[in-house]
Amino acid sequence: MKITVLGCGALGQIWLTALARQGHEVQGWLRVPHSWCPTRVIDLQGQISSNTFIANDPLFLEQSDLLLVTLKAPQVSAAISNLQSLLRAETPVLLLHNGMGTLDELRDVTQPLLRGITTHAAMRAGTTIQHIAAGITHIGPVSREGARYSYLADLLHQALPDVAWHDDIASACWRKLAINCIINPLSVEHNCQNGALRAWPEQIALLCDEIAQLMAREGQHIEVDNLRAIIYDVIDSTAANVSSMLQDIRAQRQTEIDYITGYLLRRARSQGITLPENSRLYDLVKRKESQYERQPIRTGMPRSWQRRD
Repeated sequence: MKITVLGCGALGQIWLTALARQGHEVQGWLRVPHSWCPTRVIDLQGQISSNTFIANDPLFLEQSDLLLVTLKAPQVSAAISNLQSLLRAETPVLLLHNGMGTLDELRDVTQPLLRGITTHAAMRAGTTIQHIAAGITHIGPVSREGARYSYLADLLHQALPDVAWHDDIASACWRKLAINCIINPLSVEHNCQNGALRAWPEQIALLCDEIAQLMAREGQHIEVDNLRAIIYDVIDSTAANVSSMLQDIRAQRQTEIDYITGYLLRRARSQGITLPENSRLYDLVKRKESQYERQPIRTGMPRSWQRRD
């Protein structure tokens, strides 16, 4: 297959490398329209893969069988909107990012939309990307017509396991959202690795109560005890990790808070309920963003996503 990976950060480079190993034709799509995308990835076994992939080739994009989007949520809609006219009508677009809410911004996209979540973890050290934790990727259709692309789960699984297909992907997305709403902003408040969050059980319990209440209103019922158990499992399994939101705060970059806790609060308002502890954490993260030494927030997108025609 021909696959374009939109966004060549840590996750994007992992997918580029894994797909190329399986013999797929791949290209990267960069914000600044270079012709080449160099990658250097250390996999879970310590093997180093150095490649130079083509990038920002509009003809390749037009011929692509899949657009795999590994951007952060705030970057997604602008980037896809700029490339939509180059994609064939039947080319599926798979969104892999934290948070929810980008679908509301992509209502004009006519290509089949798929969405997914992943628990693979990677970190950048200079020009090298290290795959630091294996995970599971869940994908599924946004609309009924997307159901015919279920074969993509097997294709992606062969490249970077595990990948699972869900006809109803919303449940998996809501559970991942709940995890992100707790671990990410809490780690920012306490400026700590994930494992240290065990020191604040009262806050975790309060957040779980609020989120479970909203999920029930949204038709995503989960027992509070089960949600707490999931949160502590993630805290323990990622104990040495620094959350992506805390990494962004430390680097003075725009966070994904508007697509994580922000989305949660928007849904709460539409349901007529309040989430005081989640609101407090949202305000805390936004306040930290506003205090970036009077410098513009670094979105990772200092200019518009461009195509090289």
